[in-house]
Amino acid sequence: MSPLLLSVVLSLVSAVAYAGAAIVQERVAATASGPTYAPLRNPVWWGAVLLNGLGAALHVVALAYGPLSVVQPLGALTIVFALPMAALFVRRPAGRRAWHGALMATAGLAGLLSVTDGGEGRTPDGGERWLLAGATFAAVAALFVLARLVGRSVLRGVALAAAAGVAFGVASVFTKAVAEEWSADAPLAEWGSALVLSALAVTGLLLSQASYRGAGLAAPLATVTVVNPVVAATVGLTLFGEGFRYGAAGTVAALVCGAVAAGGLVELTLDRLARPGADGPSASEGSEASEASDGDAAGPEVGEGVDVGAVPGTRPYLEVEVRSRAVAGRS
Repeated sequence: MSPLLLSVVLSLVSAVAYAGAAIVQERVAATASGPTYAPLRNPVWWGAVLLNGLGAALHVVALAYGPLSVVQPLGALTIVFALPMAALFVRRPAGRRAWHGALMATAGLAGLLSVTDGGEGRTPDGGERWLLAGATFAAVAALFVLARLVGRSVLRGVALAAAAGVAFGVASVFTKAVAEEWSADAPLAEWGSALVLSALAVTGLLLSQASYRGAGLAAPLATVTVVNPVVAATVGLTLFGEGFRYGAAGTVAALVCGAVAAGGLVELTLDRLARPGADGPSASEGSEASEASDGDAAGPEVGEGVDVGAVPGTRPYLEVEVRSRAVAGRS
């Protein structure tokens, strides 16, 4: 197998692993009643963490065998793989609008990455790295506060997913910096950058987990998938001295592709907002509510007193009709 073909296969398997991890995270968020950000006692969630680690490892190996211009666009297929996998494994089919938005986001991101120059650039110095870390954590905190202020669960999930994408994107930047500067002669020289990298990776994981709570799968996953490489590419353009291929034409193409990807995210968000109960209770609460509302609501048991309160008017008597089903409940 040629190195290029091997990198393509590894990239596709990596995208599948990321998609599987996202599906597991969404199911944990929808069914768990415990912590929103870190359900540490849930073994299923740790399976999602392992799948994320597998996807990251395969992505790194794919970059070792293939060019960045091929590997990075293939990573955008995560959302495309996630929708049919969710329909197959957890019976969560996506509508036409969701598919349209997912394809728009993927095509726009793939086009943007294809015109991004992944060639060699300069490595930012220590001061620039700490400035970048501070700006990143400030941006993540601002998006987190925005998510807390937004009343609708779908928009809250998208804001949290955007924060996760920012954290993951800058973590990729620090990964590249550490990989280029690390030396066996001084293995601890990059401890500061490695610490920031670890903090960003954990922050992104916890925020992405929280983003699925009440927001479904497609919109948060697409947001993370798009924001992550866009942030990394933006930092690469500003700090690493990278640029777009084909000069001015490449810059225009990048802007168009970015607009297409953003339009796909809007489509996915609107699709989720248009669904009934999108801003209602979580899935576990929603199932209980639907069971309670299916037919007549559960009434008081036989033998319990029912206080009907004061009855207005001057009528000398009150007619009360008692239905056995409403009092005793269903048999």
